Amino acid sequence: MTRTADDILRTVTDIAATETGIAEADLRPDVDLRGMAGVDSVRVLRMVAKIERTYDVELEDQDVFGLATLADVVKVVDRALHEVQP
Repeated sequence: MTRTADDILRTVTDIAATETGIAEADLRPDVDLRGMAGVDSVRVLRMVAKIERTYDVELEDQDVFGLATLADVVKVVDRALHEVQP
């Protein structure tokens, strides 16, 4: 199944809202998650773990630690999905 960047963004935004408690409307693709109130490393790691389970991928540690925005997350997930597809 092919997923577009928009599909991934919708799913990632939903997961981020659930894991951080921040309203989806406040989670724009370019907002720096690290600067948002209530977002700490544990919440980010929970978000990443749920994204990995949702897409059945394993994100590289260096990619995870470099994530700042949802747009960054979408790029990393999209790349991981393309690496596992034949």
